[in-house]
Amino acid sequence: MSVIAGLADLYGTMVRIVGRCAVATGFGAMTLLPLPSHADQAVPLPVNEVAPGVFVHEAPIALANESNLGAIANLGFVIGRDGVAIIDTGGSLAAGERLLAAIRQRTTQPIRYVINTHMHPDHILGNAAFKAGGVTFVGHQNLPRALADREKAYLAANSGLIGASFRGTEIVPPTLLVAGTVELDLGNRRLRVEAWRTAHTNTDITVLDLATGTWFLGDLLFMGHLPALDGSLTGWIRTVRDLRSRPAARVVPGHGPSTAPWPEAAAPMEKYLTRLADDVRSSIRTGHTISEAAQQAARSEAGAWLLFNEFNPRNATAAFHELEWE
Repeated sequence: MSVIAGLADLYGTMVRIVGRCAVATGFGAMTLLPLPSHADQAVPLPVNEVAPGVFVHEAPIALANESNLGAIANLGFVIGRDGVAIIDTGGSLAAGERLLAAIRQRTTQPIRYVINTHMHPDHILGNAAFKAGGVTFVGHQNLPRALADREKAYLAANSGLIGASFRGTEIVPPTLLVAGTVELDLGNRRLRVEAWRTAHTNTDITVLDLATGTWFLGDLLFMGHLPALDGSLTGWIRTVRDLRSRPAARVVPGHGPSTAPWPEAAAPMEKYLTRLADDVRSSIRTGHTISEAAQQAARSEAGAWLLFNEFNPRNATAAFHELEWE
């Protein structure tokens, strides 16, 4: 098993415990995406219009449970002249149906694309709500394999957390794979979808609305919620620095406020990741065990983040496995 795959399995365990560059060649069928038979009863998720035609559900900072239906990551959608693109769908079919209901409150335009920013359950398990109507599912070139490897674990873990409301949830993988950069046209509105090196995971992509300069960063940016490492710590630090070098009118983090100024929004997370790396390297140099590092690393950051105790020991463990081979 590779180091990255092993770290990804750590993430699956954590969930149970605590809660090809492709080219876009036009639209599919013009049929409106129908509501599933039971979705017309769904209570729409609350959303904020963070820029003209750009909407975000600001999720609670919490672990998945029966009351939140796994809708614990920020979810978004962009409305163009000819269609809608969705960025992440939530942690269950029921969460996806609530997102769909929110979209239908604002437009009858057909849903053209569902874009998943990475592989984690709270971002992709709502995909099943959007299977009808010729929707194209978009993701990193590594995403199909990552989901296939984790399908049983993800579904079992989140079913246990969410309960009966999880019924009907399934994995829906992408059909349009991104290795570099792809632009999607919604009609007088283009979205730039870009794949990144292994960082938060090995399946991270970002989505930039060129019309408004709104940049969906997925879990490459955490705010308030402690970052969760499931890829490469050094890769994530490099990626954050690359991201910060680019302009954007505003960003949408994977967890935290619905929108934030850029690049200031990245500073707290970069500080945490750097502290984690420095402390783990120090533990390795001084001969501390991995369990000692898990308890000590980045402890100075505890007061700055929610869910610190739930995620930091796992982050330190993953970092130790990566950095001991430097």
